[in-house]
Amino acid sequence: MSENPVVHEDLHEWISFDDPDEHRTWVFDATFLRSNYRCIYGCGCKGILDQPTPELEQGCCSYGAHFVDAEDLATVDTFVSRLQPEHMQFHADMVEHGYTMAGELDDEGEPTIVSRLVDDACIFLNRPGFDGGVGCALHIAAEAEGERPLDWKPQVCWQVPLRLEHSEDESGHVTSRLREWKRRDWGEGGQDFSWWCTETPDAFVGGEPYYVSARDEISELVGSHIYDLMVAVFERPTAVPVPHPALRVRD
Repeated sequence: MSENPVVHEDLHEWISFDDPDEHRTWVFDATFLRSNYRCIYGCGCKGILDQPTPELEQGCCSYGAHFVDAEDLATVDTFVSRLQPEHMQFHADMVEHGYTMAGELDDEGEPTIVSRLVDDACIFLNRPGFDGGVGCALHIAAEAEGERPLDWKPQVCWQVPLRLEHSEDESGHVTSRLREWKRRDWGEGGQDFSWWCTETPDAFVGGEPYYVSARDEISELVGSHIYDLMVAVFERPTAVPVPHPALRVRD
């Protein structure tokens, strides 16, 4: 026996099952989804700059929101028209100059679209002291209307810290993996963050498992039926290991 056993600092349990309706296997980061993670924006979040800046209350909004595609932009555009000055600190600026700018080039050499920055953070971010409330103006306006913030916001803004990835093998079978968002998912700049919320105990203070508190977000990503199947696996009273290879009993 080794006197110095290997210590895995980021050891996670994963669960998987085949999609009953598609040629797809779903894989879930059970360790993260069962944890008591919660977003601590405004109550301890240190931000994603190169130094801890909890007093700025910028959260993940320091560099603007990168829109996934034209559909993502069109969705936000629909709700931007419903924003009022009482919801958004920089409403007049948005009306005059718009809310997007060109970002870095994508893999095809085309510029990405990013929400515009005002005073070194996203134009939608209301700063401390604004009467309408600190935080995302889209989030604040959605709640004021009794609607889901995730329907109003850019996809990246409601998905983080969840990340859904898809891969396809040579036979066309798709594997979809839902996991925690890590520094590497932000690109090279992620390594420069002085703090990232899924890496430290600071944000693991919720009162219920994350797969419960993030039901809407997870269901939006994987579908409500797959979410229910995932929960059934997470909450089964006893876990019986499946033999490998699994043998099907013939009638």
